[in-house]
Amino acid sequence: MLIVGCGDVGQRVARQWQALAGHTGRHGPRVLALTSSPDKRPALQALGITPLLGNLDDARSLRRLRGVAQRVIHLAPPASQGAHDVRTARLLRALGPAPQALVYGSTTGVYGDCGGAWVDETRALQPGTERAGRRVDAEQQLRAWGRRSGARVNVLRIPGIYAPDREGGTPQGRLRKGLPVLRPADDVFTNHIHADDLAQALRAALWRGRPQRVYNVCDHTELRMGDYFDLAAQIYGLPQPARLSRQEAQQVLPPMMLSFMSESRRLRNTRMLRELRVRLAWPTVAEGLTAGQRRG
Repeated sequence: MLIVGCGDVGQRVARQWQALAGHTGRHGPRVLALTSSPDKRPALQALGITPLLGNLDDARSLRRLRGVAQRVIHLAPPASQGAHDVRTARLLRALGPAPQALVYGSTTGVYGDCGGAWVDETRALQPGTERAGRRVDAEQQLRAWGRRSGARVNVLRIPGIYAPDREGGTPQGRLRKGLPVLRPADDVFTNHIHADDLAQALRAALWRGRPQRVYNVCDHTELRMGDYFDLAAQIYGLPQPARLSRQEAQQVLPPMMLSFMSESRRLRNTRMLRELRVRLAWPTVAEGLTAGQRRG
């Protein structure tokens, strides 16, 4: 198995394979990881991962990927500019003979603003940012490649990832900075997935995903963003954030943060539960954050 973009989530996938192999007494798949940083090789090796040095921005460095794996998890983000995801295009050319399965970690931002409506995987895509537009392009490239090559491609659309043991993986830092949130009249619905549950879904898709199928990967939480931060403040014993109108927030918050406050949707995860048979360890953010606080 090859993991492209083997950061926190990719490493969780590898650790879960190791734990499963230890529990069953069977050998798990050999895990390879593409990394552009030589400094990361010792940490990957310590996890039982074989690092392959290469960079998705340099096609020549990817030659060794040809035919190297039967299953691929692609978690690398697109470049920060342009209408197309050239990194995914280079990866597909480099893989050569198609693997049996490729799972891509996309974003729920491809849906754009849905006005708080419930959203399943059949909803038309309306990305509201260039960043999300590049994800749409990557999805289209991958699914077309899967149809041509015969590889089973699955796209996992991922919302906000959290985990108490993930760097920046909880709202605690934002709360300590005292950053405001939107007042209820202007607030948006937000969606979440614990990093361990995301890793589980990625593993499940490698074996159970249907050909060229898309899956929303999220927990059962149904909260507006401000309520999410209020809940986190209660769990951490911190002051609840101030509530501002959208117009007031535009004067004090950075554009990137505002972009996440401009889209509202509630994701349906029925397909993930039924087809991938994922059993969420953390069905809601309340459970995931509270458990992390107890461990801390």
